[in-house]
Amino acid sequence: MAKYVYPAVFEPSESGEYCVFFPDLENVFTQGEDLANAMEMAKDALCLMLYDMEKKGLEIPLASRQADIETSPESIVNLVACDTVFYKKYFESKAVKVNVTLPLWLKEIGEKNNVNFSAVLQDGLREYLQIV
Repeated sequence: MAKYVYPAVFEPSESGEYCVFFPDLENVFTQGEDLANAMEMAKDALCLMLYDMEKKGLEIPLASRQADIETSPESIVNLVACDTVFYKKYFESKAVKVNVTLPLWLKEIGEKNNVNFSAVLQDGLREYLQIV
């Protein structure tokens, strides 16, 4: 899981909507009712595709330089950033049960002090994995 930045091409339509595609990623298309909405949709489409590729263990292609993308004069090439760790946290927040082994004495002290073991484990894992 990582942070990525890819160039996207925003092509305006006569209705004022924008069609969006990523030259470096096959089959990643979206659209928006205006440029701001198209930017939001592009970020979501990019994160969804890269997150899926990470989960499947597929190779993530390198991003082209923005200046190397050839387009029509009315098209806009803009960089779109995404964070697949944030995406995963947002969309996969379902709690799962994990069996953990502790020394009896530590469990008893924790219970006497009303420790929420799940919260402590989550906090500790975030710190250990350097996930904010």
